[in-house]
Amino acid sequence: MNINLTLFAQALMFAAFIWVIATQIWPPLSNAIEERQKKIADGLAAADRAKQELADADARVADEIRKARVDAGQITDKAHQQATQIVDKAKHDALAEAARQRAAAEAEIANLSSKAKEVLRTQVAALAVRGAEKVLGREIDAARHRELLDQIAAEI
Repeated sequence: MNINLTLFAQALMFAAFIWVIATQIWPPLSNAIEERQKKIADGLAAADRAKQELADADARVADEIRKARVDAGQITDKAHQQATQIVDKAKHDALAEAARQRAAAEAEIANLSSKAKEVLRTQVAALAVRGAEKVLGREIDAARHRELLDQIAAEI
């Protein structure tokens, strides 16, 4: 065996091995590595986009919460205003009803007072007639002297 021939055969086999690897194995392996790198880069980009979308969503949520708090404040203010209006209207209605009832009571008192005065006039007239009968010693006819008795009752 000649060392030169063995060395040359080994070099030739090594070159054939390199050529097979370079043409048959390396391109699919390189493609797989590139696809994997692309998937990782896409995943990282998607993660960055997701972080940005999450930050945007958080900002929108904070804005909506702020708007909801403002709206809730406006609603409570409006409710307080309506409650105040209802209370004021109820007070006004109660005062009007009290004034109406007072006027009705005063009218009834005036009516009862005039009726009582009329009854008292009639009784005083009857007493005056009885007193006059006793003083005069004779009976006065109320039917005959009705006009006179009415005049006396009106004066009293």
